[in-house]
Amino acid sequence: MSELPAHVDIRDVSLRDGLQIEDPIPLAAKLELLAAIAATGVREMEATAFVSPSKVPALADAAELAAELANFDGIEFSALVASPNGAKRAIAAGLGSIEYVVSAADGHSRSNVGRSTAASTALIGEIIAIAHDSGASVEVIIATAWDCPFDGPTPPQRVLDIVKVATNSDVDRLAIADTIGTTTPRRVTDLVGQVRPLIADIPLGAHFHNTRGAGLASAYAAVTAGVTRLDASAGGLGGCPFAPGASGNIATEDLVYLLRDSGIHVDVDLKAAIAAAGVAQRVVGHELPSALLRAGDRLLGE
Repeated sequence: MSELPAHVDIRDVSLRDGLQIEDPIPLAAKLELLAAIAATGVREMEATAFVSPSKVPALADAAELAAELANFDGIEFSALVASPNGAKRAIAAGLGSIEYVVSAADGHSRSNVGRSTAASTALIGEIIAIAHDSGASVEVIIATAWDCPFDGPTPPQRVLDIVKVATNSDVDRLAIADTIGTTTPRRVTDLVGQVRPLIADIPLGAHFHNTRGAGLASAYAAVTAGVTRLDASAGGLGGCPFAPGASGNIATEDLVYLLRDSGIHVDVDLKAAIAAAGVAQRVVGHELPSALLRAGDRLLGE
Protein backbone atom coordinates (compact mmCIF):
# COMPACT_ATOMS: atom_id res chain seq x y z
CA MET A 1 0.00 0.00 0.00
CA SER A 2 1.35 3.43 -0.96
CA GLU A 3 1.27 6.43 1.35
CA LEU A 4 -1.97 8.32 0.92
CA PRO A 5 -1.63 11.36 -1.35
CA ALA A 6 -2.04 14.83 0.10
CA HIS A 7 -4.44 15.82 -2.68
CA VAL A 8 -6.84 14.06 -5.05
CA ASP A 9 -8.39 15.72 -8.10
CA ILE A 10 -12.10 15.07 -8.64
CA ARG A 11 -13.60 15.43 -12.09
CA ASP A 12 -17.36 15.90 -12.01
CA VAL A 13 -19.00 13.86 -14.80
CA SER A 14 -22.64 14.76 -14.10
CA LEU A 15 -23.34 16.53 -17.38
CA ARG A 16 -22.09 13.67 -19.57
CA ASP A 17 -21.98 10.32 -17.82
CA GLY A 18 -24.59 11.51 -15.36
CA LEU A 19 -27.19 12.55 -17.91
CA GLN A 20 -26.57 10.08 -20.72
CA ILE A 21 -29.12 7.51 -19.47
CA GLU A 22 -31.72 10.13 -18.52
CA ASP A 23 -34.55 11.46 -20.62
CA PRO A 24 -33.32 14.62 -22.37
CA ILE A 25 -33.59 17.77 -20.27
CA PRO A 26 -33.56 21.36 -21.60
CA LEU A 27 -30.30 23.21 -22.07
CA ALA A 28 -31.42 25.71 -19.42
CA ALA A 29 -31.68 22.89 -16.87
CA LYS A 30 -28.20 21.64 -17.78
CA LEU A 31 -26.81 25.12 -17.31
CA GLU A 32 -28.49 25.37 -13.91
CA LEU A 33 -26.85 22.10 -12.90
CA LEU A 34 -23.53 23.22 -14.36
CA ALA A 35 -23.65 26.44 -12.32
CA ALA A 36 -24.41 24.53 -9.12
CA ILE A 37 -21.49 22.17 -9.73
CA ALA A 38 -19.16 25.04 -10.65
CA ALA A 39 -20.01 26.65 -7.29
CA THR A 40 -18.47 23.65 -5.50
CA GLY A 41 -14.97 24.72 -6.54
CA VAL A 42 -14.39 21.69 -8.77
CA ARG A 43 -11.63 22.32 -11.31
CA GLU A 44 -12.46 19.66 -13.89
CA MET A 45 -15.81 18.81 -15.46
CA GLU A 46 -16.84 16.41 -18.20
CA ALA A 47 -19.31 18.62 -20.04
CA THR A 48 -20.84 16.49 -22.78
CA ALA A 49 -20.14 13.96 -25.55
CA PHE A 50 -19.82 14.41 -29.30
CA VAL A 51 -21.45 11.14 -30.28
CA SER A 52 -24.44 10.12 -32.38
CA PRO A 53 -27.58 11.93 -31.16
CA SER A 54 -29.62 8.90 -32.19
CA LYS A 55 -27.65 6.70 -29.77
CA VAL A 56 -27.46 9.19 -26.90
CA PRO A 57 -30.33 11.66 -27.35
CA ALA A 58 -29.76 13.22 -23.92
CA LEU A 59 -26.51 14.74 -25.25
CA ALA A 60 -27.75 15.87 -28.66
CA ASP A 61 -27.16 19.52 -27.68
CA ALA A 62 -23.40 19.06 -27.25
CA ALA A 63 -22.40 22.00 -29.46
CA GLU A 64 -24.98 24.31 -27.87
CA LEU A 65 -23.76 23.44 -24.38
CA ALA A 66 -20.14 23.83 -25.42
CA ALA A 67 -20.90 27.39 -26.54
CA GLU A 68 -21.82 28.27 -22.94
CA LEU A 69 -18.71 26.92 -21.25
CA ALA A 70 -16.69 30.10 -21.65
CA ASN A 71 -19.02 31.67 -19.08
CA PHE A 72 -17.49 29.52 -16.34
CA ASP A 73 -13.97 30.46 -15.30
CA GLY A 74 -11.39 28.29 -13.61
CA ILE A 75 -12.71 24.93 -14.83
CA GLU A 76 -11.12 22.62 -17.38
CA PHE A 77 -13.97 21.22 -19.45
CA SER A 78 -13.66 18.02 -21.42
CA ALA A 79 -15.90 16.11 -23.81
CA LEU A 80 -16.09 12.43 -24.64
CA VAL A 81 -15.69 11.26 -28.23
CA ALA A 82 -16.04 7.87 -29.87
CA SER A 83 -14.41 8.49 -33.24
CA PRO A 84 -12.06 10.79 -35.15
CA ASN A 85 -15.09 12.70 -36.44
CA GLY A 86 -16.28 13.21 -32.89
CA ALA A 87 -12.86 14.55 -31.95
CA LYS A 88 -13.02 17.04 -34.82
CA ARG A 89 -16.51 18.16 -33.75
CA ALA A 90 -15.42 18.64 -30.14
CA ILE A 91 -12.39 20.69 -31.12
CA ALA A 92 -14.46 22.78 -33.54
CA ALA A 93 -16.85 23.49 -30.66
CA GLY A 94 -13.97 24.89 -28.60
CA LEU A 95 -13.07 21.99 -26.30
CA GLY A 96 -9.40 21.89 -25.37
CA SER A 97 -9.59 18.49 -23.70
CA ILE A 98 -11.18 15.35 -25.08
CA GLU A 99 -11.66 11.82 -23.79
CA TYR A 100 -11.61 8.79 -26.03
CA VAL A 101 -13.14 5.65 -24.56
CA VAL A 102 -11.89 2.21 -25.55
CA SER A 103 -13.69 -0.76 -24.06
CA ALA A 104 -11.32 -3.55 -23.08
CA ALA A 105 -14.09 -6.08 -23.75
CA ASP A 106 -15.30 -6.84 -27.27
CA GLY A 107 -18.90 -7.38 -26.22
CA HIS A 108 -19.25 -3.96 -24.64
CA SER A 109 -17.21 -2.31 -27.39
CA ARG A 110 -19.57 -3.60 -30.05
CA SER A 111 -22.61 -2.58 -28.01
CA ASN A 112 -21.18 0.85 -27.31
CA VAL A 113 -19.54 1.90 -30.59
CA GLY A 114 -20.15 -0.96 -33.04
CA ARG A 115 -16.48 -1.93 -33.23
CA SER A 116 -14.21 -4.51 -31.67
CA THR A 117 -11.69 -3.54 -29.03
CA ALA A 118 -8.89 -3.93 -31.57
CA ALA A 119 -10.62 -1.62 -34.05
CA SER A 120 -11.20 1.03 -31.38
CA THR A 121 -7.62 0.73 -30.12
CA ALA A 122 -6.34 1.24 -33.66
CA LEU A 123 -7.95 4.72 -33.71
CA ILE A 124 -6.09 5.99 -30.66
CA GLY A 125 -3.15 7.41 -32.59
CA GLU A 126 -5.35 9.19 -35.13
CA ILE A 127 -7.50 10.81 -32.46
CA ILE A 128 -4.48 11.95 -30.47
CA ALA A 129 -2.94 13.43 -33.62
CA ILE A 130 -6.15 15.32 -34.43
CA ALA A 131 -6.24 16.77 -30.93
CA HIS A 132 -2.55 17.61 -30.65
CA ASP A 133 -2.56 19.30 -34.05
CA SER A 134 -5.15 21.71 -32.60
CA GLY A 135 -3.44 22.17 -29.26
CA ALA A 136 -5.92 19.97 -27.38
CA SER A 137 -5.13 17.19 -24.93
CA VAL A 138 -6.42 13.61 -24.95
CA GLU A 139 -7.29 11.18 -22.20
CA VAL A 140 -7.84 7.55 -23.10
CA ILE A 141 -10.38 5.94 -20.78
CA ILE A 142 -10.39 2.15 -20.72
CA ALA A 143 -13.94 0.97 -20.09
CA THR A 144 -14.94 -2.45 -18.69
CA ALA A 145 -11.45 -2.65 -17.25
CA TRP A 146 -12.54 -5.30 -14.74
CA ASP A 147 -15.76 -6.85 -16.05
CA CYS A 148 -18.07 -6.76 -19.08
CA PRO A 149 -21.84 -7.43 -18.95
CA PHE A 150 -21.51 -9.56 -22.10
CA ASP A 151 -18.06 -11.18 -21.85
CA GLY A 152 -17.60 -11.56 -18.09
CA PRO A 153 -14.28 -10.83 -16.32
CA THR A 154 -11.82 -8.81 -18.41
CA PRO A 155 -8.32 -10.31 -18.61
CA PRO A 156 -5.88 -7.66 -17.33
CA GLN A 157 -3.70 -8.12 -20.40
CA ARG A 158 -6.45 -6.61 -22.55
CA VAL A 159 -6.23 -3.44 -20.46
CA LEU A 160 -2.45 -3.42 -20.55
CA ASP A 161 -2.42 -3.78 -24.34
CA ILE A 162 -4.54 -0.63 -24.69
CA VAL A 163 -2.34 1.21 -22.20
CA LYS A 164 0.74 0.39 -24.27
CA VAL A 165 -0.81 1.67 -27.50
CA ALA A 166 -1.96 4.87 -25.79
CA THR A 167 1.41 5.59 -24.21
CA ASN A 168 3.21 4.89 -27.48
CA SER A 169 0.85 7.36 -29.16
CA ASP A 170 1.76 10.19 -26.77
CA VAL A 171 -1.49 10.21 -24.79
CA ASP A 172 -1.77 12.98 -22.20
CA ARG A 173 -3.75 11.11 -19.53
CA LEU A 174 -5.13 7.65 -18.88
CA ALA A 175 -8.00 6.30 -16.81
CA ILE A 176 -9.42 2.87 -16.05
CA ALA A 177 -13.16 2.49 -15.60
CA ASP A 178 -15.39 0.04 -13.76
CA THR A 179 -18.25 0.55 -16.20
CA ILE A 180 -20.75 -1.79 -14.56
CA GLY A 181 -19.84 -1.38 -10.90
CA THR A 182 -18.57 -4.89 -10.20
CA THR A 183 -15.00 -4.49 -9.02
CA THR A 184 -13.77 -4.61 -5.44
CA PRO A 185 -10.74 -3.14 -3.66
CA ARG A 186 -8.33 -6.06 -4.08
CA ARG A 187 -9.01 -6.25 -7.81
CA VAL A 188 -8.53 -2.50 -8.07
CA THR A 189 -5.12 -2.50 -6.42
CA ASP A 190 -4.05 -5.50 -8.48
CA LEU A 191 -4.86 -3.82 -11.80
CA VAL A 192 -3.52 -0.40 -10.83
CA GLY A 193 -0.32 -2.14 -9.77
CA GLN A 194 0.02 -3.62 -13.26
CA VAL A 195 -0.82 -0.40 -15.10
CA ARG A 196 1.33 2.10 -13.24
CA PRO A 197 4.75 0.68 -14.27
CA LEU A 198 3.75 1.10 -17.94
CA ILE A 199 2.81 4.78 -17.89
CA ALA A 200 5.86 6.60 -16.51
CA ASP A 201 4.68 10.10 -15.51
CA ILE A 202 1.35 10.04 -17.38
CA PRO A 203 -1.44 10.91 -14.89
CA LEU A 204 -3.67 7.93 -14.06
CA GLY A 205 -7.32 8.34 -13.15
CA ALA A 206 -10.11 5.95 -12.25
CA HIS A 207 -13.87 5.86 -12.73
CA PHE A 208 -16.16 3.77 -10.54
CA HIS A 209 -19.86 3.02 -10.35
CA ASN A 210 -21.54 2.20 -7.05
CA THR A 211 -23.94 -0.29 -8.64
CA ARG A 212 -23.12 -3.03 -6.13
CA GLY A 213 -22.13 -0.84 -3.20
CA ALA A 214 -18.36 -1.13 -3.61
CA GLY A 215 -17.69 2.05 -5.57
CA LEU A 216 -16.39 4.18 -2.72
CA ALA A 217 -14.30 1.34 -1.30
CA SER A 218 -12.84 0.79 -4.77
CA ALA A 219 -12.09 4.50 -5.14
CA TYR A 220 -10.26 4.50 -1.81
CA ALA A 221 -8.32 1.41 -2.84
CA ALA A 222 -7.31 3.17 -6.06
CA VAL A 223 -6.03 6.13 -4.06
CA THR A 224 -3.99 3.87 -1.78
CA ALA A 225 -2.47 2.33 -4.92
CA GLY A 226 -1.35 5.72 -6.26
CA VAL A 227 -4.31 7.02 -8.29
CA THR A 228 -4.78 10.76 -7.73
CA ARG A 229 -7.66 11.52 -10.15
CA LEU A 230 -11.20 10.23 -9.62
CA ASP A 231 -14.48 10.76 -11.45
CA ALA A 232 -17.77 11.31 -9.64
CA SER A 233 -21.19 12.83 -10.27
CA ALA A 234 -23.62 14.97 -8.30
CA GLY A 235 -25.96 12.77 -6.33
CA GLY A 236 -24.54 9.61 -7.91
CA LEU A 237 -26.31 10.47 -11.14
CA GLY A 238 -25.65 8.33 -14.20
CA GLY A 239 -24.84 4.99 -15.74
CA CYS A 240 -24.00 3.40 -19.08
CA PRO A 241 -26.85 2.97 -21.60
CA PHE A 242 -24.90 0.26 -23.42
CA ALA A 243 -24.16 -1.94 -20.40
CA PRO A 244 -27.19 -3.70 -18.92
CA GLY A 245 -27.46 -3.17 -15.17
CA ALA A 246 -24.90 -0.36 -14.97
CA SER A 247 -26.11 2.49 -12.81
CA GLY A 248 -24.94 5.10 -10.39
CA ASN A 249 -21.56 6.79 -10.53
CA ILE A 250 -20.01 7.33 -7.12
CA ALA A 251 -21.55 10.52 -5.75
CA THR A 252 -19.26 13.55 -5.66
CA GLU A 253 -20.40 14.54 -2.18
CA ASP A 254 -19.96 11.01 -0.81
CA LEU A 255 -16.44 10.87 -2.25
CA VAL A 256 -15.54 14.28 -0.84
CA TYR A 257 -16.78 13.18 2.60
CA LEU A 258 -14.65 10.03 2.48
CA LEU A 259 -11.48 11.73 1.28
CA ARG A 260 -11.80 14.70 3.64
CA ASP A 261 -12.19 12.45 6.67
CA SER A 262 -9.18 10.45 5.46
CA GLY A 263 -7.01 13.57 5.59
CA ILE A 264 -6.86 13.99 1.79
CA HIS A 265 -7.43 17.46 0.39
CA VAL A 266 -9.87 18.03 -2.48
CA ASP A 267 -10.91 21.24 -4.23
CA VAL A 268 -14.63 20.54 -3.82
CA ASP A 269 -16.59 22.20 -1.01
CA LEU A 270 -18.81 19.59 0.64
CA LYS A 271 -21.75 21.84 1.53
CA ALA A 272 -21.89 23.15 -2.04
CA ALA A 273 -21.59 19.60 -3.40
CA ILE A 274 -24.61 18.48 -1.37
CA ALA A 275 -26.53 21.48 -2.73
CA ALA A 276 -25.51 20.54 -6.28
CA ALA A 277 -26.77 17.01 -5.69
CA GLY A 278 -30.12 18.50 -4.74
CA VAL A 279 -30.19 20.44 -8.00
CA ALA A 280 -29.32 17.29 -9.94
CA GLN A 281 -32.16 15.39 -8.28
CA ARG A 282 -34.61 18.15 -9.07
CA VAL A 283 -33.68 18.58 -12.75
CA VAL A 284 -33.91 14.85 -13.52
CA GLY A 285 -37.09 14.47 -11.50
CA HIS A 286 -36.32 11.36 -9.47
CA GLU A 287 -34.48 10.30 -6.33
CA LEU A 288 -30.72 9.86 -6.61
CA PRO A 289 -28.65 7.32 -4.64
CA SER A 290 -26.38 9.77 -2.78
CA ALA A 291 -25.92 8.93 0.90
CA LEU A 292 -24.96 12.48 1.84
CA LEU A 293 -28.01 13.89 0.08
CA ARG A 294 -30.13 11.79 2.47
CA ALA A 295 -28.08 11.94 5.65
CA GLY A 296 -26.01 15.13 5.42
CA ASP A 297 -22.49 15.75 6.73
CA ARG A 298 -21.72 15.01 10.37
CA LEU A 299 -19.72 18.24 10.61
CA LEU A 300 -22.25 20.49 8.89
CA GLY A 301 -25.16 19.07 10.84
CA GLU A 302 -27.28 19.00 7.71
